[in-house]
Amino acid sequence: MATPTPAYLATIRGIDKFTEYTAYVFCLLNLPLIGANTWEVVSRYGLGEPTEWALDTTTQSYGAMFMLGAAYALSKGAHVRTDMLWENFSDRTKGLIDAAGYILFFMPTMIVLFWISIDDFFYSMSINERSNTTSWQPVLWPLRGVIPLACLLLFIQGIAELMKSLWAARTGQFLVHQEKLDL
Repeated sequence: MATPTPAYLATIRGIDKFTEYTAYVFCLLNLPLIGANTWEVVSRYGLGEPTEWALDTTTQSYGAMFMLGAAYALSKGAHVRTDMLWENFSDRTKGLIDAAGYILFFMPTMIVLFWISIDDFFYSMSINERSNTTSWQPVLWPLRGVIPLACLLLFIQGIAELMKSLWAARTGQFLVHQEKLDL
């Protein structure tokens, strides 16, 4: 049974740990989401005065949390996969398919989305773009800035997933997402 080099494993595990750490930090976005929703319910139904800001706050914090959690979902294998034929393939074939998918589709897509979204982010900042959902009209550039950040984080995690796939293609054994390996 082949064993990856310590540097290979350290790279994969380092990226996985970075992704896990950022996911814990991004969980803090739950605080404004829960706080705004709670205050809106109390204000609307308890005080009879709905807020102007709760909808935008919850929409932006949920959107940011959803996008920033995508890299963590990728690291845990939680993204959608068509399993119709997948289960019949060997681990080596699965590794080849995944590696090809990361190289041909995933990585180029993340690069293009990053460059498009970073341009949109800077443009949004330059015009001080605002939401027109409510009369509060908060700025939108922070949420626009989340998109290139999410692409960057997905790209970084994609490197680890590509390395896992290449290992499976080479050896026929997957470095499982939940596996604990000593470095």
